[in-house]
Amino acid sequence: MSFSVNVDPTNPGQFFACCGLLELADRLWPGAEGWFCNDDPVFSVACTGTLAELVCELTATPVVLLDEDDIYSGRIELSGRFGALRLDWWHDLGARADIRDLKVWAGTMESYGIARAMQHTLQYPEFQTAELLYAGRIAYTPDGDKKEPYYFDARRGPNAHSRDVGFSPNDLSMTTTAFPAVELLCLIGLQRCAPAKTAELRIYDYFTWSAPLAPALLPAAVSGLLLHIGSRGYRFENWFRTGQRKHKAFRSAIPLSPQGAQ
Repeated sequence: MSFSVNVDPTNPGQFFACCGLLELADRLWPGAEGWFCNDDPVFSVACTGTLAELVCELTATPVVLLDEDDIYSGRIELSGRFGALRLDWWHDLGARADIRDLKVWAGTMESYGIARAMQHTLQYPEFQTAELLYAGRIAYTPDGDKKEPYYFDARRGPNAHSRDVGFSPNDLSMTTTAFPAVELLCLIGLQRCAPAKTAELRIYDYFTWSAPLAPALLPAAVSGLLLHIGSRGYRFENWFRTGQRKHKAFRSAIPLSPQGAQ
C-alpha cells in the first residue's frame, strides 16, 4: 500500500514537508519508505496506512510547549501515536548548530502558537488529498486566533517585502492565506533533515532521491551524499523578508546541474 502527494521540488518548504510526511508515516507504520518520482513532482510513501489516516492522526495528536516561559522560540513536542517527537532544531548547539540559521520566524511570532494554528487548520478535507501541499487557508488556533505562518513556503516570501508589493504586509499585521500542511510538515522535516550549506551566506542546497528510502537515510540523501539513486539538486536562499532583517522566508529554489553547479 502507498500514497502520493503532488509537490513542487523548487519550493524548499514543500520539499522538507515531504521529509516530515515520511517521518510521521514511519512513526505510525514502522518501515515506511518514501521517494520522489515522475521527474520529482510527486512524492510517494510506501506504508500500511493512508494519507487521510496520517493527517487525521496529526490533527488529533497532543502538541505541547516544552518551554512554558518562552512562547516565541520554545521547543515543541508531538506525542500520541507519533511517540515523543521533539521539535527543537532551532535550539541545536551540537554538530548541527548551523541548522538554527534556518529559523524564519522572529519577534512576536510564536513557535508553539503557529504550530497549533497550522495543525488545527489541517482538519479540512482538502488536506487529506494528493493536493495536501497546495491547499491554502487562513490559519486559526483552536481558540479562534488568526496566525501567520512560519514562512517556510516559498510562495509567500516574494510578497512579504515592501519593495515587492509597495507596502509591508508584515508591518501592517495583515492576515493572508497560508499553506498549513507545508508549514507544519516542514517544521517536522527539518528536525531530522537539513540542507547543505554553500560558501554563500544563507544559501543552501538540497537533493531529491528516486529510490525508496527509510527516514534514517534522509539526512544523507537530502545533503547530496547519495547521488547514485537518481537525485536532483536545488539551491535556495533563506531571505530577509522585512526591513529589520530579523524575519526570514524560504525563497524558490533554482535547479542545479548534475555536477551541483548552477
